[in-house]
Order: sequence, then C-alpha cells, then structure tokens
Amino acid sequence: MTELPLTTLTRVRRGAHHQRTDRAALYDIVDNALYATVAIVRDDRPVALPVGIGRDGDDLLIHGSTGSDFFRRIAAGAALSLTITHLLGLKYARSLFDSSMRYRCAVVHGVASVVPPEEKEAALLALSEHLMPGRSADVRAMTAREIAATMVLRVPLAEASVKDNAGSLVEVDDDGEDRAVWAGMLPLRVVAGEPITSPQTAADTPVPESVRRAAARIAASGTA
Repeated sequence: MTELPLTTLTRVRRGAHHQRTDRAALYDIVDNALYATVAIVRDDRPVALPVGIGRDGDDLLIHGSTGSDFFRRIAAGAALSLTITHLLGLKYARSLFDSSMRYRCAVVHGVASVVPPEEKEAALLALSEHLMPGRSADVRAMTAREIAATMVLRVPLAEASVKDNAGSLVEVDDDGEDRAVWAGMLPLRVVAGEPITSPQTAADTPVPESVRRAAARIAASGTA
C-alpha cells in the first residue's frame, strides 16, 4: 500500500506532527464515515454540501440527482475538495487559548469522473452497502428509471491529507497553570437510537436484521 503524496494542497502546516501519510489511516476514516462535505466554487462563490459516501478500492463514491446543478458541475470537471471529520472529544485545558478538540479528519482534492451507465447499478449497490449494509436484500430492486435519474461520481483518493490528533495532550508538565482549575477531556461519540417504525408499515412487521446490524456497526465505531 503506497504512501499518500505530500503536495502543496495536502501538506499539513499547523500541527504537522499529527499528519498521517499512510493510506490505511485515510481508508479507516472513510470507511467509518457515512457522509462527507463536498465543496466547489460555483459562480465565483464557494458552495459546500453534505453527501453520502462509500469507497470502492482507491475511489470514493458519491451520488446525487442528475438534475442537480451542483453535481452536474462536478461531472463537468469542477475541481472539488471533500472533507470527512470524526470529532472525538473536547479538550478542556486550563485556559481557553489551549482548549481545543480531538479529531481525525481527511481532506481529499481532485476532479471526479462520472460512473458509466453499465457500472452505475453496481456502484449504487456499493454505496448502499456502505450506508445501509444488507438493506438491498430487504427491498425491491432499483428500477431503470431510478438508476437513470441518479448520477454516480468517482473521486480518486489520490491527493489527500489526513490529520489525527486523537492522542494529543490536554496539558504538559510545568506549564505554570493553576492545577486547582479542572482540566480534562469530554469524549464525544455518535450513537444509534432505537429504530422507529413508519406508521404506514404493516402491523407486527419486525425491524429487519440489516437495520440492527447498522446500529451495531455505528455503536462499535462511535463515528459516522
């Protein structure tokens, strides 16, 4: 597995010692996320939108409506940046200046390519398996009309930066701060609640195992 290249876009300048250049760290952040924020410049203004994601090898998959101006611009070759952040906790230092957050994040830069029609259904299933594992077996198959109305894009995970400060210290010895002031960590994690059945669902329909597995996966990772 190759290292992530350091470029003018990907080199971390603040807190550079927290940068990770191994692809395993990037893939772990991607695989434990359900969404990312995609940003482009549209009509000389920055625009950023959250999108569901999935990974297919060295590519990130995103999808949206074929009628979306945002996605059509990306499909036409607009440069994009994509950000994924896992917020792990708040660091309570003995001053506001030194207080901060613990997190793992990845920023991907590049130009997307459109998944061709003959590969689109498989890509959509890959996205579904990432977001809702096993759900495709519970429901009807996608129709040709639904597939045609959906645009799927590949974003290469070729130029990306990863920053992981999960092990950063709250304080250091002999910093001159008053030890009578509380300092420490407030851990944060994503949790899945109990599934809520739609009121239109037939009475006594059980919650499918795919939903239970998704909840268990989120509970295990604590991130989304």
